[in-house]
Amino acid sequence: MKKIIFCLGLAVSILSGCSSSKTNTNDLAVSNPIKTSLDLTKVVDDRVPVTINPGRFTQETVTYRLPRVVQGTYSVSDFGKYVDDIKAFDYKGNEIPVVKADTDSWTIANATNLDYLTYYVNDTFDIESTGGIGGEQPFSPAGTNIEPDNYVLNLHGFVGYFDSLKNNQYTIDITSPSDFIHSSALQEVKTTTSEDGKSVTDSYYAPRYFDVTDNPMMYGKFSKKEFQVGDIKIVLSVYSPSGNHTAEELSGAMEKMMDAQKAFLGDINSTPRYDIFLYLSRGDNESPKGFGALEHHKSTVVVLVDAMPIEDLDESMVDVVSHEFFHIVTPLSVHSEDVHYFDYSQPTFSKHLWMYEGVTEYFATLFQVNQDLVSKQEFYDKIMDKIQSAAGYDDTMSFTTMSENILEEPYASNYINVYSKGALIGMCVDIMLREESNGHRGILSLMKELSMKYGVNKPFEDDKLIDEIVAMTYPSLRDFFDRHVIGTEPIDYNEFFNKVGLKVEKGAKVETNYILNGNQIIVAADPEKGTIFFNDSVSQNSFWHDNGVLPNDVIKKVNGEEVTLPTANSVFQKVFMWKPGEDIEVVLNRNGEDIVIKTTLTQSYTSGTALVEDPNATPEQIALRKAWLKG
Repeated sequence: MKKIIFCLGLAVSILSGCSSSKTNTNDLAVSNPIKTSLDLTKVVDDRVPVTINPGRFTQETVTYRLPRVVQGTYSVSDFGKYVDDIKAFDYKGNEIPVVKADTDSWTIANATNLDYLTYYVNDTFDIESTGGIGGEQPFSPAGTNIEPDNYVLNLHGFVGYFDSLKNNQYTIDITSPSDFIHSSALQEVKTTTSEDGKSVTDSYYAPRYFDVTDNPMMYGKFSKKEFQVGDIKIVLSVYSPSGNHTAEELSGAMEKMMDAQKAFLGDINSTPRYDIFLYLSRGDNESPKGFGALEHHKSTVVVLVDAMPIEDLDESMVDVVSHEFFHIVTPLSVHSEDVHYFDYSQPTFSKHLWMYEGVTEYFATLFQVNQDLVSKQEFYDKIMDKIQSAAGYDDTMSFTTMSENILEEPYASNYINVYSKGALIGMCVDIMLREESNGHRGILSLMKELSMKYGVNKPFEDDKLIDEIVAMTYPSLRDFFDRHVIGTEPIDYNEFFNKVGLKVEKGAKVETNYILNGNQIIVAADPEKGTIFFNDSVSQNSFWHDNGVLPNDVIKKVNGEEVTLPTANSVFQKVFMWKPGEDIEVVLNRNGEDIVIKTTLTQSYTSGTALVEDPNATPEQIALRKAWLKG
């Protein structure tokens, strides 16, 4: 999973069938799959009707659940909250009682008479935008969308499981209007057109419930582009409500990026097909706001902003999709028993988020300089961004303890640090491996060795992973893990930079944008007055300082748009994407007097720290640096 925060700390945060001759037990799962159907032609009040036909039960009471937590996310989603009007029917068509056991589960007595269930599912994108259901909402790329022209079908939001049948096969029928297109990496076995030609039913097969949750779909009116990267077929699906962006337009950057990833990964086994589903949010208060992506074995779902210029969208897609694609290494190929035997209701979590998310994010950063997609200085700048971002979290928190308890506080609020400090842990391990091996081994080769030892179908024991890594590599890693990953001692990154001939230069002139100084936001909200104003940090932002802006200036309008608490996220997402050379007009209020700034954007700078190459680096340091970046 990869989360993107465009603006921080602002006002609003940044099927049917029945038969009386069926039998279904775990032993007979092969011949009697659970039959599931979703009918997109019969949506009622933005709710999709679902039918679940499990086959005949032999036990008297059964429990049906939708996931409380889904794999790849580290928060509670409670997909049962979005289910309405659940009903159970016997083999004579009579309704039988269903008892709601908790938010995500229902029990049915007289289960030997149960033929099928029906219910309606609300989409999470609508609930997310309106706040209509209490509690935590699913991260948007893990969520669902129901619109007349677009359906994001993360199937864990629609299809549940019976406790005793999670390993049973599933068939899934999706009925949709005949003018819809669709895409999914799930095996499609047949397509049937209705007699009147107005609808089509696509039938899919899933070996077990995991495969249901692991294969999202998109239906509706969107653009789709297929291209080949080595022996992998890439299918890019793009929904743009404005029509401003298409799969054809974005495919160039994706193909270049994935070619580079494949070259970087080398002989790590990969899927024959990979789907990228991109949903572009309108960015207003009625649209999803959880920007980023969620990985699957053969696909990823991405949510970004439709208003982004193509250059920014390409850049964001490279960062986000590369992260998700690298998940084919970990946790998809290298993972613990907690991941392999995932419990969707009461999950336990591995201690190794530093590897699952941290090393994955490190790969997504490193491969770009390794494959010449970015310059060395751009890579160094990204490393410094991660150091500055990590400084905003508890640097003395044990990463293994945080990972194992990620749903609980104070650990949950430190989760985002896996993309910063987690990636930096990966960097440090990489440099140590390069140093110990005279440049021949790095963290990628380590992950390849772990993939060969374990793989998709063989999990490792969580408590033994670090011991195994040390045994496979060098004793010096034991001390690093004990002190900085298991332990609570902050990492001195200068120690590692020195190994590769880099140094941190303080007081450097650093490029920034028009809403941040580095990672520090320069605006704040006054909830009582309902206003947004520049805070003290604006004085260190050269563009605003040069245009006479002062701390506490209230921002009334930006390019004609009123700035209020409800509109702040939408307005400042656009400010976040401003580029030098654009003409802008901003209306401020200072002590009751309006001040208009009408000008052309110039590059903004702030004072900060920069990671640079040491001109006095030794030949040994330079050689290790080369092995690190290009090995």
